[in-house]
Amino acid sequence: MKYDINEFNELINDVINTDEFKTMKKYRHHVKSNLYDHSIKVAYLCFKHHKRFKSKFELRYFVRGALLHDFYLYDWHDKLPENRLHGFRHSKKALKNARERFLDLTPMEEDMIKNHMFPLTPVPPKTRAGWLVCFYDKVVAIKEYFSRKKRHWH
Repeated sequence: MKYDINEFNELINDVINTDEFKTMKKYRHHVKSNLYDHSIKVAYLCFKHHKRFKSKFELRYFVRGALLHDFYLYDWHDKLPENRLHGFRHSKKALKNARERFLDLTPMEEDMIKNHMFPLTPVPPKTRAGWLVCFYDKVVAIKEYFSRKKRHWH
């Protein structure tokens, strides 16, 4: 099945062209990826899922929530006290940053960002979109860990 990359780009441009989102390029994420590329990969898988399965929720917010799921804006590999327990804490920081930068977040987007680390964090997603970003985040992370070379998806 072929997906319209132009439609995807139109959905993400307002987010990825912000200065804050661009800074994510400098933060290493999983072994051979950076935070920027990782977030776009997750958003693209969510986009493809929505198109293939004709999800009932709004595509724009689904893709934007997926883009912002790791909007925490720091390098968690730095050996700083505040980076301890990153896996448990970063979703709250990502939500705080997203709320400050994007004032019109929907409850679905907030759920996607806040609960994407389940089961590492105790509260599961409350929405279907939240469950999907949780799943696709893990799919992308596994691919990044086992990838032989660094890839840029945008």
